[in-house]
Amino acid sequence: MGWKTKWTLILAVASLLTACSVSYKFTSTSINYDLIKSIQLDNVANRAPYGWAPMEAMFNNKLQDRYANQTRLKLVKRGGDMQLSGEIISYDQFNKAVSAEGFSSQVQLKITVNIRFNSPKQNISWEKQFSATTQYNATQQLSAVQEQLVTEMIEDLTDQIFNATVADW
Repeated sequence: MGWKTKWTLILAVASLLTACSVSYKFTSTSINYDLIKSIQLDNVANRAPYGWAPMEAMFNNKLQDRYANQTRLKLVKRGGDMQLSGEIISYDQFNKAVSAEGFSSQVQLKITVNIRFNSPKQNISWEKQFSATTQYNATQQLSAVQEQLVTEMIEDLTDQIFNATVADW
């Protein structure tokens, strides 16, 4: 092979290597930390006509944990660069399925929250409702499965809210 052929081959390989670089960057948020440094999470009160007393504290703790553990935002009581507020507006159960004997065989449990989000520095403001549902066997007492089911629904709700506010999804 002549020096021209070798030189051409080297240039071709070098240009391929520099032109075909692959870079992966995974972060769970799309926050500009130069602009947004804090978040104000107001207490999300339980305003549902029917409710389970521990649900409000469970929801607020999980929401705070989500932002504290998955962002670098500082949680503040007032004057956050982003503000989140709202209320739990419903906690309901419905018959989901009926057995051959005509009785309920599955019960659906549903939580709905109304959330207000404001980020003045990003010129973003909205109000949305988020819902989560789960089912349980009608032969079980709600009191026996309630904590587990509410925990699952709160996990789902906080994921939805987090994704709507700061995740790049």
